[in-house]
Amino acid sequence: MTERIYRWTKKRLRQHLDVVRGEKAPSIVLKNATYLNHARRKWLNANIWIADDRIVYVGQELPPVTDKDTEIIECKDSVLVPGYIEHHAHPFQLYNPHSFAKYASAHGTTTLINDNLYFFSNVEKKKALSLIEKLEEMPTSMYWWARYDPQTELQSEAHFTNSRMKAWLEHHLVVQGGELTSWPKVLEGDDSTLHWMQETSRLRKPIEGHLPGASERTLSQMALLGVTCDHESINGEEAVRRLDMGYMTSLRHSSMRPDLPKLLHEMQELGVDHFVRCIMTTDGSPPSFYEDGVMDKLIKMALDAGLSDFDAYGMATYYVARYYNLDHKLGMIAPGRIAHINFLSDKNSPKPIGVLAKGQWLVRDGKECQGEDSFPWKDYGIKPLDTSWDLDESELHFSMPMGIEMVNAVILKPYRISVEGTVNELSQDHDESFFVLIDKNGKWMINTMIKGFADKIKGFASSFSNTGDFILIGKNVKDMVAAFRAVKAQGGGMALVDDGEVIGRLVLSLNGAMSDKSMTGIMEEEKHFVKLLRERGYKHEDPIYSLQFFSSTHLPYIRVTQRGIYDVTKKKILFPAIMR
Repeated sequence: MTERIYRWTKKRLRQHLDVVRGEKAPSIVLKNATYLNHARRKWLNANIWIADDRIVYVGQELPPVTDKDTEIIECKDSVLVPGYIEHHAHPFQLYNPHSFAKYASAHGTTTLINDNLYFFSNVEKKKALSLIEKLEEMPTSMYWWARYDPQTELQSEAHFTNSRMKAWLEHHLVVQGGELTSWPKVLEGDDSTLHWMQETSRLRKPIEGHLPGASERTLSQMALLGVTCDHESINGEEAVRRLDMGYMTSLRHSSMRPDLPKLLHEMQELGVDHFVRCIMTTDGSPPSFYEDGVMDKLIKMALDAGLSDFDAYGMATYYVARYYNLDHKLGMIAPGRIAHINFLSDKNSPKPIGVLAKGQWLVRDGKECQGEDSFPWKDYGIKPLDTSWDLDESELHFSMPMGIEMVNAVILKPYRISVEGTVNELSQDHDESFFVLIDKNGKWMINTMIKGFADKIKGFASSFSNTGDFILIGKNVKDMVAAFRAVKAQGGGMALVDDGEVIGRLVLSLNGAMSDKSMTGIMEEEKHFVKLLRERGYKHEDPIYSLQFFSSTHLPYIRVTQRGIYDVTKKKILFPAIMR
């Protein structure tokens, strides 16, 4: 059933009443269940009745009426907790929202609150909103954010229109505004974004910040403007500062910032013994990061850090639901809630041996029940790239005096180019390479040099980027063009070329940004491709994030954007893009 403002119709509500009254049989009865009750912060014993996708009764009685379709499950050998919630998902990191939701829910994360930026920027408004409603038909509950800015400098921000912003913010599956990466502009007078922040608050939806290194003064100012949560703490002191300022404090453990054990240890050392204003996130990491779980592994870290059962599970269930004003539907095992329930072997083992999502078995006795199925992406205009234009070697000339230097996986600084750039091939004795950003429609390009990406990559091309434009990197112009043509021929993704031969591919057949394969399938492809990059000199934490963040202006110091090389601090274009 597609979620609406009221999830259950009047007819369905009457049927649920009939089950409690003993006039209709429940779908599932969980008998002798030891379950986590967040209202009392206790483990209690009860019988739990489920009708379709809803918990209708939790108490000491067994239903007076059952039928041949009623499943009665003896639960004395397991403990039950609410389905886990990932409140800060970026479901476009090579995988797609459908494949990530299937994988996450099989690991007990049955609710996702997702970044909308990709759909907002690349899918027409009506289709995009229909698409998120279609995704909500999955057993996983799928909610969304509404972004305020594109997180980069675009040639045109025409899609950030009032009508589009209003439609997203007011949609019943959109439960927050943000994340607010353009907060410096708001502080400096951007009333357009401030207007949408006010609208978000008027709709009683929270606002997620993006406030790395924020001082007390900055946190105070953003709270005055409506920001209610932030996930950018990198140490215990910063997390406590957010708690002191009244923020819901999101504790991150991701591929780029695997900080959770450190955060919890330092917060406890600083005297925090009450975590009801904390929630947790994996912050949209690449596929292989999830090989050993999703929110279940974060809960395990919290338990290992010495937190109580109630806080460890609460930070991924009830505390999240309460913050988003969804605790009447999610985050508890109680009447009226959606039937998201995880079955655990014991209280200290959050990896579930059984998963119910919307009353459907996804995992039972440790085995997945739901087979792989497809999603009709083409109905929403999401299909393989059809690139009609070509690139010639003669266009790749590199005479710019300034290049970009990778300090780490995501931080870029300007540097003065020290090698001759008018050649067709660079030496592998240094880590400077050619770098090109080309419009996905072939209208403009930026040619420069990059230092610190790798020293032995001859030709690499990717359609996976923050804006969907093509990135080319390499030592050899001919191999870079060959890599571009390989990506073009495969309908999007990444290609690695050495001496004219394609030695590695990663096919992203959904608009050149996402794979249509399962999570386990794209995990293996990602690991193999990253291995090839590392063998050729990539030395930072995460090449997937490097590609995504080359254009992302919420990070210092310079970025390569559609408008040109952009100085984030001075907010100006240093070298403009050139038309082809």
